[in-house]
Amino acid sequence: MPARTVTILGSTGSVGVSTLDLLGQVGAEVEILALTAGRNVAKLAEQAKRWRPRVAVIEDETLLPELRERLNGSNIGAAAGPAAIIEAAAMGADWVMSAIVGSAGLAPTLAAARTGSVIALANKESLICAGPALLATAKTAGGSVIPVDSEHSAIFQVLQPLAQDRILRLILTASGGPFRSWSLADMAEATVEQAVAHPKWSMGRKISVDSAQMMNKGLEMIEASYLFSMPPEQIDVLIHPQSIVHSLVEYVDGSTLAQLGAPDMRTPIACAWAWPDRAPWAAPRLDLAEVGQLTFEAPDEIRFPALAMARDALKAGGGAPAAMNAANEIGVAAFLDRRIGFLDIAALVAETLAELNGAGDLAPAGEADPLEWAMTVDAGARRTAAQVLSRFAGKG
Repeated sequence: MPARTVTILGSTGSVGVSTLDLLGQVGAEVEILALTAGRNVAKLAEQAKRWRPRVAVIEDETLLPELRERLNGSNIGAAAGPAAIIEAAAMGADWVMSAIVGSAGLAPTLAAARTGSVIALANKESLICAGPALLATAKTAGGSVIPVDSEHSAIFQVLQPLAQDRILRLILTASGGPFRSWSLADMAEATVEQAVAHPKWSMGRKISVDSAQMMNKGLEMIEASYLFSMPPEQIDVLIHPQSIVHSLVEYVDGSTLAQLGAPDMRTPIACAWAWPDRAPWAAPRLDLAEVGQLTFEAPDEIRFPALAMARDALKAGGGAPAAMNAANEIGVAAFLDRRIGFLDIAALVAETLAELNGAGDLAPAGEADPLEWAMTVDAGARRTAAQVLSRFAGKG
């Protein structure tokens, strides 16, 4: 494979760390243009010294002096702030890993798409908030978007483009998270520590809470609809605790194709890196005899209302998915700060969406700039969610 230039947005998070590990293992000839991080300045500096990017960017501007000090004498550029991250994304790398968590990843991902880069997409919010615009921007610029979430990577790998109109269903699998078998009463008392203890995947705290409430799967339904041009009624979720079958595509002739693999994020990253080729690396091998059995069950939308909420938001269209995502970020942050209970997150999201819909604040983008429109919806939803939160937090 020829040498490529690479930018990693969110290099110190779990996906960013896995990406650099994978690039090291495949022996890829790369030039790192930029590494960016939120607040983990020590890890960012360590990565920069190892990979020698042109620039390392920390989002928190108060940490720029420390970053410069840590990189002193290295000839590696240092910058800080959201605008600097967008500039890094727009450097025109051949391949960009978009792994910033939350809506903060939207603007940098769109900036990268405008340059025609191949975008390995691990930032859900870019699709949730502005999926059609992002995909159209990448296509117009001559680039592409390859999903990195294991579920969408699975569909990407087994979906047959020439048979797109012969797909009956896309089936996203879900581990069920740490509360898969918990009662509602027990979930109401769940602690932060219990919510972030995912049984299969090593992820950040926010994503782990999303998994615990299955909001991650709701967001993935919306992503799948945009990525694969599939209506919401043809997207289902199936609980699969072993996390071996990563997703399935069912065709009208009765054939159902699935992608299987050990639960390791480096595998879908490797797919996104080498596609349409395959990159050899020391991947964990799947031993089905050792696994023994694979089990499946239908999701319980009473205990996990985020699934129905996401499906309704997708059907509503307009700003509903972006507003749902913004309200969820407010709710998850409040839960992690121990201001509200676990079940309050979904209730807060539902109440926020109800208030916004009543105010007519979820209209489609129309001719508006997609980034400005998404940010307007996001900001409005956050304001409303904060007001709802004050009521929820006041109960305690």
